[in-house]
Amino acid sequence: MPDFLEHYDFSHFSRQAVDYGIKFAIAILILLLGLWLAARLANFGRRALVRARVDDTLVGFLRNVIYGVLIALVAVAALQQAGVPSASLIAALGAAGLAIGLALQGSLSNLAWGVLLIATRPFKVGDFVEIGGVLGTVSRIGLMQTWLVLPDNREACMPNSKVGSDAIINYNRRGTRRFEVKVGIAYSADIGKAMDAIRAELDKDPRVLSDPAPGIWATELADSSVNLVVRGWASTEDFWSTQTDFVRLVKESLDAAGISIPFPQRELLVRQIKDKS
Repeated sequence: MPDFLEHYDFSHFSRQAVDYGIKFAIAILILLLGLWLAARLANFGRRALVRARVDDTLVGFLRNVIYGVLIALVAVAALQQAGVPSASLIAALGAAGLAIGLALQGSLSNLAWGVLLIATRPFKVGDFVEIGGVLGTVSRIGLMQTWLVLPDNREACMPNSKVGSDAIINYNRRGTRRFEVKVGIAYSADIGKAMDAIRAELDKDPRVLSDPAPGIWATELADSSVNLVVRGWASTEDFWSTQTDFVRLVKESLDAAGISIPFPQRELLVRQIKDKS
């Protein structure tokens, strides 16, 4: 052994090694217990959300958020116990999070709107909606995008930030919808007779709801016709068939009652000018 080591006191070094070993062992224990406890708490939160009938997509997302936050806290506590300065680590993680947030600003906006849409539920899968002028049936609601199936079977994928910032019209939410048919009858026709013929069709069609009651009104004295409007209510499932069928039923009922439906006519007056030369 070299001479300079003969007089060196190793007891101080051994005490430090023991202290560091104990701290490291406690840090490992905190990490293992923290991982186990974080998983238990996250699963408990998931079960609570399921019992509260929160959407499945949001349940999974919130469970992962809870788990991630708890893991971060456990990691910081373990590192602090091991003697790693936590203040500088937290500052570095905060700076990195800020940079990532600025870089992914659009994606985070979609994510935030996705959480709000799932939580507030302005529509659900299967609803027929209009969003920003796009009509379609909701096929899937994700955290980042919402998918619509258009009436011609095309699929539209819309970012949730656009969905949340535009007006949303839900055609299924109320359970019923009002249909409307406009028709013009001749000035010489009996308006009461025309209304009675149309009302008979409304009364005998089981798809037309009695509450709210349907109605027929004369709305305009047009150039070549007296215009009537027929309005009634049907369930959402029967709306389209009722709307389209009543165009035909109104025409047939007026024909059967002898009520003519005029079309625009124009009279031409031809004058012959004699040549005086």
